[in-house]
Amino acid sequence: MEYIYAALLLHNAGKDVTEENVTAVLNAAGVAVQDARVKALVAALEDVNIEEAISKAAVAPVAAAPAAAAPAAAAPAAEEEAEEESKKEEEEESGMAGLGALFG
Repeated sequence: MEYIYAALLLHNAGKDVTEENVTAVLNAAGVAVQDARVKALVAALEDVNIEEAISKAAVAPVAAAPAAAAPAAAAPAAEEEAEEESKKEEEEESGMAGLGALFG
């Protein structure tokens, strides 16, 4: 991930994403640089419009919002379970009271 972060940092600073620049950023961060990974990253980003990729990625979390609503839907089910348990406890207590009357 630090390789991608280095490329994003360079892009944000208005610098070219080159092997030398990525290596310099990683070295400054204290990361042990692997030249093959730097070359692969620069080659992969060669034809990528980073601004467009960022804007598309910024839209993706909005689609995940309905998934976040699912746990909220589980809350009423938990309330129903709590009510059922409460009813069971009341029934047990009333049953115990009836047994007490037998032994007087």
